[in-house]
This record gives sequence, C-alpha cells and structure tokens, in this order.
Amino acid sequence: MSAKDRYHDWVKESLIQSGWVVSHDPLSIRVGKIGIHVDLGLENLIGAEKEQKKIAVEIKGFINLSKITDFYAAFGQYICYEAALAREDPDRVLYLAIPAPIYKTLFQEILIQDVLKRYPAKLLVYNLSTQEIQLWID
Repeated sequence: MSAKDRYHDWVKESLIQSGWVVSHDPLSIRVGKIGIHVDLGLENLIGAEKEQKKIAVEIKGFINLSKITDFYAAFGQYICYEAALAREDPDRVLYLAIPAPIYKTLFQEILIQDVLKRYPAKLLVYNLSTQEIQLWID
C-alpha cells in the first residue's frame, strides 16, 4: 500500500466536518490480479429522501518540484481508479483532491484545460490556509 499524502488527514477531517462519514481509509479495490487503494471512501445522506451518496477521494499535494510531473502521476492514477470503480463500485463517484494554489495556477494552464476537456475529472479543491474544502467541481 502506498504512503498517505501529506494532506491526507487534513482533507479527511475537513470532509468529516462537512458531514461526510468515512467508510474506508483507504478504499481497497481488486480488479483481476491488481489491487488499488484510493485514499478515502466516504458516504453522506442527502435530500429529504435520505438518499445515500458515496464518493471516493484521491488526495494529492503536488509537492514535487515538477508540478507537471505531479499532474501526470495524479491524472493517470485518477483515470485508473475511475475505471476500477466503474467496474467494482459503480455507485461511487471519484474526486481528485488538489490544493487551491495548484488549481489556481497549474490547472488553469491551456494544456491542463485541454486535457480536462477531453478527459473530464471531478475535482475537490482544498484551501490550506483556511483549512476547508473550497470547491467541488463536477
């Protein structure tokens, strides 16, 4: 199993404070002979019908010197995890959690915007200074 990201516990606590219940830490999935571990599996009751919403969150800090290399790794992981969830847990929606400064800089670059248009990804943007989830992008 891979090591937790630097901001794992902080993002987890922010989601709990927002009303989410952690069901898995990590969320382990096996597809064939390959096992993967998404950082968090969470659940929340929504609406008057108390419908249960299930999400998975992969947390990234983008802490390396090369932010584009961090993007390659994070996005490739996101695509693989999304395919695994579609097969094994299709009711669960995957989000890629990224720091607000990375969203405001790297994710506004033309190349990244083009990639996200071609391969849409759900993003959860977390703010390190205010310690809250700043944006949910579907």
